[in-house]
Amino acid sequence: MVDRHKVFVSYHHVDESYRRMFEKIMGDDIVNCSVDLGDINPDINAEEIYRQIRGYIKDASVIVVLIGKDTWQRKFVDWEIYSALRQTQSNPRCGILGIFLPTYKLNIDNTYNPHTIPPRLYSNVSGNHKFGELMTWTNNSVGIKEKIDIAFKKRNESNPDLSEKLFQKNKSGDRWS
Repeated sequence: MVDRHKVFVSYHHVDESYRRMFEKIMGDDIVNCSVDLGDINPDINAEEIYRQIRGYIKDASVIVVLIGKDTWQRKFVDWEIYSALRQTQSNPRCGILGIFLPTYKLNIDNTYNPHTIPPRLYSNVSGNHKFGELMTWTNNSVGIKEKIDIAFKKRNESNPDLSEKLFQKNKSGDRWS
């Protein structure tokens, strides 16, 4: 078992407070290698942004996707998931864990609408594919660490689904189809 994973946190910027809470909850249980607000200039060309994202993710062993109400719409979240799941010579594949934030409205039976989470995340945690893990928000660092460990172990058990086209721009609406 790995003591501390290097974790990249992917999230929609409106959920920045949850990212900070996640980091506080996890404390020294993880090594944070995430991008901070302002680290990447959004006005540079897409190829350079993608290259910079990949630079942050290259040392990560797990990507944690904080799933809020509109996270599925964000192109940078899509790019970060794609970068984390690709296996390249210089960048090993990451495990993936999605955490439903309190801002995400789960169904009454505690299930989620697949069309309201990032499509690339959904294609890797659903059906027979089960490449990654999902969980609901908790303040319990032990529970999160267990899920991070499981996601890390799953990263090489099968190949992730990378068939979705990369978002070229942010999406809109209340769901993808």
